[in-house]
Amino acid sequence: MEIKKQCEKLTTEFIKEAKLVPGSLVVLGCSTSEVVGSKIGTNSNFEVACEIFDGVYTILKKNKIELAVQCCEHLNRTIVVERKNACGLDIVNAVPQIHAGGSMATITYQKFKEPVLVEEIKADAGIDIGNTLIGMHLKKVAVPLRLQTKKIGEANVVCARTRPKYIGGERAVYDKNLM
Repeated sequence: MEIKKQCEKLTTEFIKEAKLVPGSLVVLGCSTSEVVGSKIGTNSNFEVACEIFDGVYTILKKNKIELAVQCCEHLNRTIVVERKNACGLDIVNAVPQIHAGGSMATITYQKFKEPVLVEEIKADAGIDIGNTLIGMHLKKVAVPLRLQTKKIGEANVVCARTRPKYIGGERAVYDKNLM
């Protein structure tokens, strides 16, 4: 199955299982090196990044869900977002490149309407393709999702949603829709 179709399938399943609604923010971390079967950070692939972006972004956009893409460690895992999603966040000055930010961040920066980089976000859910460690950009409390799609190409896929913290102790009653 081609990468774009794998990503469309993954994203469709992810939206349902993460219980995402229009306006939700999803962080995507991706090592295209891992997707093509290489060690993370060693074989960045722009064409693969294009397929992944098109597969993920098409489904998210159709569902009115916002995308944020994590850069690699060379840009301190900053995040590419549309300017409209950067309100109240610290914008940093860098333009992702294939070997400083990664292919996924580079294609996202090129394809977004008004891209900016921010230091950090607190996303509602996340997709991690290739073990890029997106957890620092998720709201508390992260809940792992067990999806049918476990790989994109050769890369492992880990997804998570978030939920509000439980507070109140043994007498508290919780809204099951938020669990």
